[in-house]
Amino acid sequence: MSVALLWVVSPNSVVSNCFGFFESVREGNRLLDSSKFIGRDQNLMCSSKLENGKKNRCNTCPLHTELRYSCLGASGLENGGKFPHVLSSIVVNAAGEMAVSSEQKVYDVVLKQAALVKKQLKSSGDLDVKPDIILPGNLSLLSEAYDRCGEVCAEYAKTFYLGTLLMTPERRRAIWAIYVWCRRTDELVDGPNASHITPKALDRWESRLEDLFQGRPFDMLDAALSDTVVKFPVDIQPFKDMIEGMRMDLRKSRYENFDELYLYCYYVAGTVGLMSVPVMGIAPESQATTESVYNAALALGIANQLTNILRDVGEDARRGRIYLPRDELAQAGLSDDDIFAGKVTDKWRKFMKNQIKRARMFFDEAEKGVTELSSASRWPVWASLLLYRQILDEIEANDYNNFTRRAYVSKPKKILALPVAYTKSLVTPSRTPSSMAKA
Repeated sequence: MSVALLWVVSPNSVVSNCFGFFESVREGNRLLDSSKFIGRDQNLMCSSKLENGKKNRCNTCPLHTELRYSCLGASGLENGGKFPHVLSSIVVNAAGEMAVSSEQKVYDVVLKQAALVKKQLKSSGDLDVKPDIILPGNLSLLSEAYDRCGEVCAEYAKTFYLGTLLMTPERRRAIWAIYVWCRRTDELVDGPNASHITPKALDRWESRLEDLFQGRPFDMLDAALSDTVVKFPVDIQPFKDMIEGMRMDLRKSRYENFDELYLYCYYVAGTVGLMSVPVMGIAPESQATTESVYNAALALGIANQLTNILRDVGEDARRGRIYLPRDELAQAGLSDDDIFAGKVTDKWRKFMKNQIKRARMFFDEAEKGVTELSSASRWPVWASLLLYRQILDEIEANDYNNFTRRAYVSKPKKILALPVAYTKSLVTPSRTPSSMAKA
């Protein structure tokens, strides 16, 4: 299951949009041609090394239980009821022991990343860009590495690439490097060699990640990311979490409940925002807390991944995978067999309506953070958000047949969405405290 699009921001720094990171990963299923971007001796997937071959989030945390559990009739949504108030930060496992929920685990990572950026801002007043790392041999290699990362973005994520041109050169290159690493990681389980990837191969990929964070890159594209993590306060944990998402795809093809699915969506989509935080920014006049904007970014990542899941039900089923909460299917009177049969019934339509409703709620939560962005980033983020959310409309237009029909947004609709996005981008952050206000 491929990763989704995502945008995220960090306080008081140059801004851009990361929402488009993985548009090309899902759209068209075009794969990276490694020969275009690295030397002849180096394979993009590094076959020589890879097997040779929510917590109760208090006032600053708007993305909480209401979104996680608002999917079926029991939540009261079908009857227009209010959301349930439950303690989602703690759950009870099968052995009767208290355990931390997936959302709590995710938010703990968010707090760590936010604290990292805050610490950097406090000590320097801004995110200082450090000098390039020195590579053995020709110093122009590093510049060439970044240029090749840019080529990857330009070919496989055109909208995102154009958005990066709004950034300063240093930050633009950093985002390119992060994008390329994420794409390469995703292709480990969704690329041409996916059938040969093992948990041990992913362990080696993670070891290689640790090496590049220590200034020991394996190839040119790794060198670009290695330089990026030297220049910006980027933490390794979100990168490791994305690899964990790839491991999950190897060992797991069913999800018992939304708590499990939420964690998966974080691994493969929410992590991208946390990786990108140090090179993003929000409007100086924004009254929002760093954590609240991160929450909005996380909501968008979850929304995008849920949209991917709902769009690709048939495609995933043909690969033997079902990314839908099994308990919710049962409550709707459906089973895995119904998914594999691929028949659109009244039960399926009712189930899909609730799933789409939840995805839209995450999109709504994400919108709260877009306005907090600096002016340079609002337009591309709004454009991407509106366009991706329209996929849900297309699923409805297809009479919820996501078994044999792939929902997509037509070019005319994309064009029409651009002026709407531009108008929305003109709305600036309020100078008065709001639900995302600073304490």
